[in-house]
Amino acid sequence: MSNYDIKLTVNGEKIKKTTQSHYRLLDFLREDLDLTGTKEGCGAGECGTCSVFINGKLVKSCLVPVAKVDGAKIDTVEGLGNPEKMSELQKAFCATGASQCGFCIPGMVMAATSTLRNNPKANLEQIKEEMGGNICRCTGYQKIFDAVEMARDVINKEKPEKVFDEYEKPKNSFIGANVKRIDAPSKVTGRLKYAADMKMPNMLHMQVLRSDRPHAKILNLDLSKAKKFEGVRGIVTCQDVPGIDNFGVFIEDQPVLAKDKVRYVGEAIVAVAADTVEQARDAINAIKIKYKDLPALYDPEESLKDKIILHEHYKTNLVKHIPIRKGNTKEALEKADIIIEDEFSTQPVEHAYLEPMAGVSYVDQDGVLTIVSPSQNITHHRHMMAKIMNLPIHKVRFIMSPVGGGFGGKEDMIYQGMLALLATKTRHPIKYVMTREEDIVSTAKRHPSRTKYKMGLTKEGRILAAEISMLADGGAYGCSTEGVMRKAAILGAGPYNIENLKMDTRGVYTNNTPSGAFRSFGALQTEFATESMLDIAAEKLQIDPFEIRRINAFVKGNFTHTKQELNSASINTVLNELETLSKWEQGSPHSRGNSRKDTFSEDNRDACELGARLKTNGNGKRVTK
Repeated sequence: MSNYDIKLTVNGEKIKKTTQSHYRLLDFLREDLDLTGTKEGCGAGECGTCSVFINGKLVKSCLVPVAKVDGAKIDTVEGLGNPEKMSELQKAFCATGASQCGFCIPGMVMAATSTLRNNPKANLEQIKEEMGGNICRCTGYQKIFDAVEMARDVINKEKPEKVFDEYEKPKNSFIGANVKRIDAPSKVTGRLKYAADMKMPNMLHMQVLRSDRPHAKILNLDLSKAKKFEGVRGIVTCQDVPGIDNFGVFIEDQPVLAKDKVRYVGEAIVAVAADTVEQARDAINAIKIKYKDLPALYDPEESLKDKIILHEHYKTNLVKHIPIRKGNTKEALEKADIIIEDEFSTQPVEHAYLEPMAGVSYVDQDGVLTIVSPSQNITHHRHMMAKIMNLPIHKVRFIMSPVGGGFGGKEDMIYQGMLALLATKTRHPIKYVMTREEDIVSTAKRHPSRTKYKMGLTKEGRILAAEISMLADGGAYGCSTEGVMRKAAILGAGPYNIENLKMDTRGVYTNNTPSGAFRSFGALQTEFATESMLDIAAEKLQIDPFEIRRINAFVKGNFTHTKQELNSASINTVLNELETLSKWEQGSPHSRGNSRKDTFSEDNRDACELGARLKTNGNGKRVTK
């Protein structure tokens, strides 16, 4: 790699520095100047976490070669303010609770700053349009828009500055109260350090060789060339694991690095530590691997037949089956006035947290193996790591770095074991940051599912019986499949008093990407089917969708599907409140979209259709001027 001499001004300070010619502006700011408020969320100019000003214009720094900014004036989020002296926008982001995980927020603050500089009196639609190049995964954007409008009004003297400090001090509950977040100032000013922002003396960088085959035996692994590369300090494979080489949330069936064979595209095989990311990547590319392809399973239905076994020692591809039986569905269905049968499927879903997987590992002065990562399950990870590394528990420490979005996706310990092996082998701190592409290909997704449903009802809308069978694709390893199947079974029939229930949920191994925890995991897939069936039933029986749910809703004293007596039940309260707030048009659900009277009520968003972002006059007609 060649060097490049650059002169520029950053946050008002003149900089003269020798940098790497292949660096982007993002790399220069983060690596050479340690201005880590500028984040990398995608590396493709899509998410906006890397937004900066170049000569006063908002630009995504991941797309700009550093040589292009020679002589330019650069402003980053650090230049807008600090926790002790924030800008109006930064104060507003704190006041409205706009920063949740916080990873996108520095970029959001930069985009909002650009918006109000260009149009100090921007209305809500103009704010949305100007900030459309920035993505937030946590907030749903409403609090962000509230913050920009608040800052706009203060800047224009339409509101006093005291609105920035109008927090609540609840007496009984923090729920629903606008409480000051202690970490908000560090997030809105870009000072909070996530795992990828951390640096340590003599730190090495890790890269990983991953499988490009869904199912294959590893016949030969040649590391000889990789070991000779300049800067390479350590290479580890499954042979370097000193303890029990398995981990998992419920079933510990996944090795730190592939043993003998790979089971999905993206599975880790070799990890390399080197002085730079580029050196580690070059070494990875020099590794020669010889495979023997094996028949692969992609369809859960085929997996159930056990003709191809993914984990030979289990002798079956069934990860978990949860059956629930209540009453007698056969007899109840015979008494039903109407029987509805249907099938539902859900797709795998990427968590899309804005912070890619990252972590740092080191052995401290007392010989304690320490891992810093945004793990959502650090106590469990610590116990698994002690077994993997064959260490007593007091010699393993996990530190949870700020989590830049997780949603369950950072519950699996998929890379921390590699960090630990290399830190122990090299006695150097090791850092690993996944690219967005690597994160997507290798990490667990929401379980894809297929649900077969049979429901019998009276003509008045009372559910007499339900038979539900869900098959879920667990992917190559167990991860959270067992827990997901339990949730899907226990909660799948919804908050409804169904006297006769037959529920089966099954999760199976396939050669697809592993499936893991995701918000409302398991319950979402089966409850989606249940709610869809109730909508179908409401239409067939000419009953209002709210009413059919009230007819069947749990009340105090009912027994759940697993026979726990309910001391309270709030579903009817929730339904009533929703009906009121949505200004629901009562009646059988035969009308859709613009034909409904409630679509354009004051508190409801416009129907999702072409041109939905355009203004309306409140009665469904678009304003064209």
